[in-house]
Amino acid sequence: MSAWLEYITIGRVGRISINRAEKRNALSSPMCREMIEAFAQADADPAIGAVMVRGNGTAFCAGMDLDEVLKADQDELADLHERLFTVVQRARKPIVTAVPGIAYAAGMGLVANAHIVIASPEARFALTEIRIGLWPVIVFRAVARAIGERRATELSLTGRTISADEAWHFGLVTDIASDPKLKAFELAKKLAEFSPVATRAGLEYVDRIRGLTWEDAAPIGHAMRADMMATEDFEEGVRAFLGKRPPEWPSIPRPDPPNDQSGEPESPSDGHSA
Repeated sequence: MSAWLEYITIGRVGRISINRAEKRNALSSPMCREMIEAFAQADADPAIGAVMVRGNGTAFCAGMDLDEVLKADQDELADLHERLFTVVQRARKPIVTAVPGIAYAAGMGLVANAHIVIASPEARFALTEIRIGLWPVIVFRAVARAIGERRATELSLTGRTISADEAWHFGLVTDIASDPKLKAFELAKKLAEFSPVATRAGLEYVDRIRGLTWEDAAPIGHAMRADMMATEDFEEGVRAFLGKRPPEWPSIPRPDPPNDQSGEPESPSDGHSA
């Protein structure tokens, strides 16, 4: 990863940080590519149970880096954006995003590609593309899924800025907190401790039944429910509940016991860079 994008693991949480505060975390093409790679790495890693996304500094993301847009290969740029701003559709681990300040254009697209969004009271959101003669074509689908087509169309037409409170009422934001980064991390940590089998199946179920009638969705749900109930995780969950103890999910890899015979304690670390 470059200095502009950081991916580290903290326990079972994979944390993606946009680190370009001097440009209000505007996204360049290399940053988009690295973010796609970070999401894929977290999704493929059995030691990771949830992903947190945040922007370093006071902004979340001001959108695309317009300094490079006119010079970029437009086909390559469109492909990168298509992969990045549809990540929520492929994700099988929860994405929790913290928004401390502005989330404009592509930044709002990233917000819409999260399962849970924690914003500060000062956060602001906008689809600003219309102001530069563009329509938010690629991010529109995720935004419309989060807040509805009519509201997404209105925001795309007007380019107006909405507050955290308005974004919460629309359904774009799920919670408002004075310290969204801390609350988002604590929530991601909690989600990461649930059964990976149930979480993955649940997110796949949500994706597979989208747009289906209840009748068409029913057999998918019945089959997935039967599969989950046949897993070791479900058996462990029931036994733990009945035994009034925390579950120890078989699908969560457990670290090997330390081999060090010296008795020296390991130095603490808040994460591992990737």
